Amino acid sequence: MPYGWVDRTKDLQEGNEPQKGEVLLAIFERPPQAAGETINSAVVIATESAASYPGLKRAEDYLGPLTELTTSKGFKAAGDPLSVTIDSRQLVRADFSKPLNEKLTMHQSTLVLLTKAQIVSFTFLAGSEDAVNDLIARLSFTPPKTPAQ
Repeated sequence: MPYGWVDRTKDLQEGNEPQKGEVLLAIFERPPQAAGETINSAVVIATESAASYPGLKRAEDYLGPLTELTTSKGFKAAGDPLSVTIDSRQLVRADFSKPLNEKLTMHQSTLVLLTKAQIVSFTFLAGSEDAVNDLIARLSFTPPKTPAQ
């Protein structure tokens, strides 16, 4: 977690139905209720049961429901979905943006990983595409190396 960020995972887990899905991690650059002049960058990792989506066979199949949910919150798709590889795992990336006023636009990228029974989504929010990409660059599926003892 970047220095100074706040963990709000427990707040977002309230009301979770683990058999359907749950928030695994929710971190914010500043507390969500703290007003600011910039976009409050965030990273949210969530999981859902693949069984909730009949016919879901590939991560790409989740893009329809993801886009529907994201656009219902005022975002617009920004470009076509991409296939990305992180630590030899194949994910699908969908990008969205939402102007908040004439100066601020919120950018969202969601990476989707489909395992046997679960959909894992990694959602990154920030005030620019570069800031989102910087957050995504920190995503890794391999544990950090510890110094030899």
